[in-house]
Amino acid sequence: MKFTNLELSRGEMLRMGEMVLRHVVEHIENLPDASCNDLDQFPQIADFLSEPAPEEGMDFEPVLDFLMNRAIPASMTHPHPAFMGYIPAGGLFPSAVADFIAAATNRYVGVSFAAPALARLERTLLDWFVDWMGYPESARGILTSGGSLANFSAIVTARKHLLGDNLSKGIIYMSNQTHHCVMKVASQAGIPEKNIRMLDVDENFRALPEHFERAINEDLKKGLKPFLLVGNAGTTNTGAVDPLDELADVAKSFGLWYHLDAAYGGFFNLCEEGKKELKGIERSDSAVLDPHKGLFIPYGTGSLLVRDGELLRRAHVMSADYIQDHPVLEHEWDAADYSPELSRSFRGLRVWLPIKLFGVQAFRENLSEKLELTRWIYRRFVEEPGFECLSRPQLSAFAFRYRPKIGDIDVFNQKLLKTIVASKKLYLSSTRLNGEFVIRMCILGFRTHRPEVERAFELIKATAQNLEF
Repeated sequence: MKFTNLELSRGEMLRMGEMVLRHVVEHIENLPDASCNDLDQFPQIADFLSEPAPEEGMDFEPVLDFLMNRAIPASMTHPHPAFMGYIPAGGLFPSAVADFIAAATNRYVGVSFAAPALARLERTLLDWFVDWMGYPESARGILTSGGSLANFSAIVTARKHLLGDNLSKGIIYMSNQTHHCVMKVASQAGIPEKNIRMLDVDENFRALPEHFERAINEDLKKGLKPFLLVGNAGTTNTGAVDPLDELADVAKSFGLWYHLDAAYGGFFNLCEEGKKELKGIERSDSAVLDPHKGLFIPYGTGSLLVRDGELLRRAHVMSADYIQDHPVLEHEWDAADYSPELSRSFRGLRVWLPIKLFGVQAFRENLSEKLELTRWIYRRFVEEPGFECLSRPQLSAFAFRYRPKIGDIDVFNQKLLKTIVASKKLYLSSTRLNGEFVIRMCILGFRTHRPEVERAFELIKATAQNLEF
């Protein structure tokens, strides 16, 4: 029987790897001069991509050329130094090397028996996170694809611990600035949407503990079962940090599980300035952290920490006859027992390797720099006539707008943002606060430094003035 050999020769592997490395290095070197987004290129290649699966293969070089020179550029360039929209993900090069190693060696780390050294590596990485957040030794964690699945596992753990199988009366409380993925996964975890309380915030878009107390008391009078209080350690809209200590007091007084969505802001706890803003984070029962945000790792890297690791295990552990050959090694534990995932990639290496190469201090310095840059540009907006910021930035995200002398303010700022993005020199995003259109800026890319932020301010200022006059 004739078949195609899927094993490449040594020469073919080296040739392929060298071509990829050359293209990737050139791509990174050219980022500062590249466009922040080239989404308008997509229609030109859409038809080409909508093709049937090929029966015969082709040479690698034209495929790589298509990817690097046509398909990949037709996108938002998140690793760009001037990408300050949404919450950027950095994409450290050592993480790409780690992914190559992990995929090429293809080891399974879901159970310690299969790759004990690599499973221990991921456990050690999570222990670092536990230490950085001030959690006790009893804490356990999991690595996920992002904040959504991490929030899902947190809600499932709290639900199983405090509600059991009776979900109909379980109530969740959060501010109206909480990321929508929390509501989404709560519904997927079996909590009726009508049982999710979205509470108003203060003028700085932070949760009001007294609103939580009032809502909990009202639900208790109705015979409902409050079980989960969600706080924010850095909202997506404005980077607001809820009063974490006060919310911890509320949760404790009512016996609720206290969960923090710290996907964006949690790693700022590594630096002194961030630690001040995140006071009380260590009091939570669980916290979501996204290394693909605050540690500049490529997309697809989230995590969950739970103070009482045994509760996380009880919520997820399950067995079957066909995995009876997988004993748990002494002093080790299986990630699959703490997570919804059984099969998954060796994603911990992409976080562990950069930390080993650069050291924690390098990340601490970069996070401190992002806070300083945010405060610098915030002051420029406050001082510049016509601009206003809707709250003081606590971390590295904030919202601003320009008030034209005549005309509709929302229409003007929509045009301002559209013009800035069309320049391809800077990428910002938008949101609505109190029903009004505002422009968002988030400074979190490891390639973003003072010159890029200064140029961003000058471009925004000049564009607003040109549009007005």
